[in-house]
Amino acid sequence: MIWLAWQQHRKQALLAVIALAALAALLVPSGLQMHRAFADTGLAGCLGAMSPTSFIENVPSDPVTGLPDCQRPAELFNAQFEGLSFPAVLLVFLPLLVGLFFGAPLVGREIEQGTHRLVWTQGVTRLRWTLVKVGVVGISALAIAAAFAIFVTWWVTPLAVANAGRFDYLIFDIHGVAPIGYTCFAVALGILAGAVTRKMLPAMAATLIGFVGLRVAVATWVRPHLQPLQERRYPIAANTVQNAMLGDWILDRDVYDSAGNHVVSNGDVSCAPPPEVCHPEWGANAYNLHVYQPADRFWLFQYLETGLFVVLAVLLVALAVHQIRRRIT
Repeated sequence: MIWLAWQQHRKQALLAVIALAALAALLVPSGLQMHRAFADTGLAGCLGAMSPTSFIENVPSDPVTGLPDCQRPAELFNAQFEGLSFPAVLLVFLPLLVGLFFGAPLVGREIEQGTHRLVWTQGVTRLRWTLVKVGVVGISALAIAAAFAIFVTWWVTPLAVANAGRFDYLIFDIHGVAPIGYTCFAVALGILAGAVTRKMLPAMAATLIGFVGLRVAVATWVRPHLQPLQERRYPIAANTVQNAMLGDWILDRDVYDSAGNHVVSNGDVSCAPPPEVCHPEWGANAYNLHVYQPADRFWLFQYLETGLFVVLAVLLVALAVHQIRRRIT
């Protein structure tokens, strides 16, 4: 049975390996360039020596640009590689493609063509048939997802760190272990969609809609609250500035006057003391308020979101097994 399942899906596995090799051929040259430039611009050394605190002294390290701390080498790096942001966004869709071409046909094509009946009449139970097929395809998809996650994380890390944006939407989704969870979910969703619709193309359409819809919902409403939000307040007039290269995920930033009235939305105000020089109508105690997730929670968020999608994948596979055992003839 395992040999039969492998024979049925070996072409998909071969195409996936070819696709990974093509992706590596496209990205390795730019990845090597980025890693070299990350060191040559001084950004790697600067970030290694950078203060881990949220605020740094407002003393420019570059007398020409007036940029504090590591922002100058970061700008040099980004000016060289800003064009790679678009290919990075395209990588978000690779787990979906695995779900469409591995998960959706797994059951949907067999039922649509009626080949499942032949196997079931050869002494193979429905449960064994389902578990073997899901196991073979699942292990293949997991191996592909792990290779993709390792490679793309290596490639995108300099770009993400230089923009202090590992938490940014889309960058977070191709970074670390998250693509493994997304791939497991996409394949499981495709399997269930095939078991319910009993046809391959409708299963692929359902997988596409369900995957995109849930991913957007999780990124928008669930991810920001995986850990309790933190707040920080700091005066608009101070000798320190926010450490922009630290990489905190700032979800909301506003300005309040001395009386606590909201005066600026979605922005910061910063000036040198004394406070009377900077918007005196707001009072001497006007402050900025940030609602954020700290940068050091990045890997915790990766594990939590990956775990969420793996649990969903397990539930979807269980529903698919139930559908195949009880409702398909």
